[in-house]
Order: sequence, then structure tokens, then C-alpha cells
Amino acid sequence: MSKSTRSLEVRPCREPWEASFCVPGDKSISHRVAILAGLARGETKVTGFLPSDDCLCTLAAMEAMGAEVDRSGSADPARPETLTIRGVAGEVRDPGALVDCGNSGTAMRLLAGVLAARPFRSEVAGDRSLNSRPMRRIALPLEAMGAQVAGQGENCKPPLVIEGADLRPITYDMPVASAQVKSCILLAGMLTRGRTVVRQPEVTRDHTERLFAHFGVPVSVDGLDVTLDGPVVPMARDVTVPGDVSSAAFWMVAAAARPGARLELRGVGLNPTRVGIVRVLERMGASVAMQVDGGDDGEPYGTIRIEGGPLQGTEIAGAEIPNVIDEIPVLAVAGALANGVTEIRDAEELRVKESDRIREVVTRLRAMGAAVEEFDDGMRIVGGRPLSGAEIESHGDHRIAMAFAIAGLFAEGITRITDTACIDTSYPGFEERLAMLLARS
Repeated sequence: MSKSTRSLEVRPCREPWEASFCVPGDKSISHRVAILAGLARGETKVTGFLPSDDCLCTLAAMEAMGAEVDRSGSADPARPETLTIRGVAGEVRDPGALVDCGNSGTAMRLLAGVLAARPFRSEVAGDRSLNSRPMRRIALPLEAMGAQVAGQGENCKPPLVIEGADLRPITYDMPVASAQVKSCILLAGMLTRGRTVVRQPEVTRDHTERLFAHFGVPVSVDGLDVTLDGPVVPMARDVTVPGDVSSAAFWMVAAAARPGARLELRGVGLNPTRVGIVRVLERMGASVAMQVDGGDDGEPYGTIRIEGGPLQGTEIAGAEIPNVIDEIPVLAVAGALANGVTEIRDAEELRVKESDRIREVVTRLRAMGAAVEEFDDGMRIVGGRPLSGAEIESHGDHRIAMAFAIAGLFAEGITRITDTACIDTSYPGFEERLAMLLARS
């Protein structure tokens, strides 16, 4: 079956199961490591790199800007998990052609910060899905720093044309909590003379700050303020990327909602700004244990153990949202499988992800028999109703595809998910892992 026509059929898994495995490398960290190692002075050996379509786009972009990437240490050089990156020591080369970000909003937003700080004109674009997503949130601060960012329409959708410049530092009060916008500004600030300050309305993922420190870039965090004095050239230093907790989330819900199931996930990133899903599942009554095993690279990692049992509905809202935003589709599935009501609010950012994830989750849950009310900023799920297999269109959204594969494990009949090639943007190997789980049940 060709990549463009891939689909996935999921049958119900009615028996308790046990499993112990690792998930692929963290996507957010892999993007940032590719960029910082590519900008650094010297060679960085990266292990555990996520060889997903999204991260490979970022790696290719850094190569276009002059970084040298040796993939020979991986069994599959086309999908490298181990690689060596020789950086440009801050001397970014004009990529000379369109920078293709594929389906990755993270790649586009972070790379825009680098490109804006260099005196050449560049163009960045993505696939149809990415080109429909607004980029005004990064255009405003980059223009305040002195770059010109031209997109399509008032929401500044890609393709983007970036006229880089010798930027000036700014103090930027973020109107909406976003780790990607924060990271875009900090990367631009790293290449800019003077003090750049980002003020967050809520705590967001801090992978960029941790990796800056790892690569020798002085950055200070005072409450919600992040401060950087530039320009700074990162210094190469080897990195091990931990497993992605957002990928682990699918299996966590699959285990938590199945009474008698036992799951052990090894080598997972346990950054405090990323384990919100653990707190949510604990509120829902799941038995979850985390054990930190290490974290010499600035990112703690360890083991997550889950024992399945009956779940109860909960509320997911407010300051918690930025740190579970990627997990909300599968948490909505958990809500449908739980007893009682699960309400998700303050998540309007989901409207402008790879798809309108609020609309897509609500529509797909209803198709499977769940009772769901849609809000502008979330949804209300009355859990406990039996689910039925259905035809699920992913519309090219990897998290929708994987979340409803998990729903299919609990549904009567066959759940068929179409257009599953998108899963490779974040979790190559998901379908094989799912097949292994079904074989154990």
C-alpha cells in the first residue's frame, strides 16, 4: 500500500495485557537539538533522535544553512536515530531555496527565529495543512525586532517570506502561552546583540531553556520571565534525547482504561512541564508511578508504570492546558471511556493545530457513539457509553489518527482509520507497536 493511501484497522482488545517497551525520541527536543547543534561550534553526537518526517525537515533545513550531518551511525541513514552534527559556529548560510517544513509548525516557528536574525531573504512553507495555520504570533515579535515577515492574509499564513536583519532585542509580553513562540524569540535573541526578555502568561515547556544551558548559552528564568543576553554561539555537546511523553500518552491511556492491564514505559522524558498527562490520569483514578532514572543532559528521564482500572471523569482547564495540549485528543478518548463527565476548556489553540482538533475529536467521538458537547474552547464528554467501531478520517492529523486507534481498542467491531501516513510525522513505528499489543491480548 502506498504511503498516501495507508489506512489502519483496529479490532477490540477485550483482555488485560502486559507490556514493557520504549517510545521513540522526543519530538520537541529533537527539533531543538537539530537547530542548536546546527548553530553550534564543533561536533555534537545525538542519540535517540526522532527520525520522524517533522524532525527530518528541521535537520534538512539546518543542512541547507551550512550544518554538516553524518548519519552513518544509524542502521537506517534515511531515518537516523544516531547522528553527528557539525555546526556552523553561528555563521548561518543563506539556504538559497525554499525551506520546506513539511507538516511541522514547530519547525517553521523555530526556524523563522533563526532566519529572521540573518541579513538575507528566505522563504519557508509546508504542506497544505501547515500552510493553513496562522503564523501571526511569531510575525509580530520578529517584526518588533526589525525583521519583515510577509504571509498570506491578515493571519499571516504560510508560505512566509522573511527579510532578515541585524535585529534589536526586545522585551515581549506573550499574549498567549506558547513554547514555540517563546522559542522563536529566544533563538532570534541568541543571534542578536543585547538583552531579549520573554514574559509568559503561564508556564510553558522549557526544553529550549534547558538545551540552551546544555549548549552553553546563558539564559535565566525568573518566574515567568526568560532572559537572554546575545549574541551567543552555542558550544557543541553530545545529547541523548529521551522518549517522547506525548507518544507515550497513547499507550498510557490504553493501559489506564483497561482493568488489569500493566504497562511499563522506559526511558521516557519526565520534564515537569511535560508530565501533565500523568496528573490528569491520576485525577481520573489511574494508578501511575514515575521513577526518574537520570538526566545528565538537562532533561530528566525515567520509567512510567501504569496499572489499568476504572476511570472517572475530570476537568482539564486553565494553566494546565499548555502542558497537555498535545495529549488532549487521547485524553478526550479517556474521558469517553471513563464514568462521569470530563470537561475540557481554555483549549482554543487546538482549533489551529494540524486540524481543528476540537471539531475533529468531537465529530469522531460522536461517530463512535460517545455523548459530546462542543464549545469554542473545548468540549464536554459524558463518559461510560459503549463505543462502536467506525470509519475515522484523520484528515492528515497524526494525533487524531493515533488517538482514535486507541479508541478502537475499546470499541465493538472494527475501527478503520484512513490516511495514516501522517503518523510518521511524530511516531514512526506506532502501527507496528499497536499490532504487537493486539497480539498479546
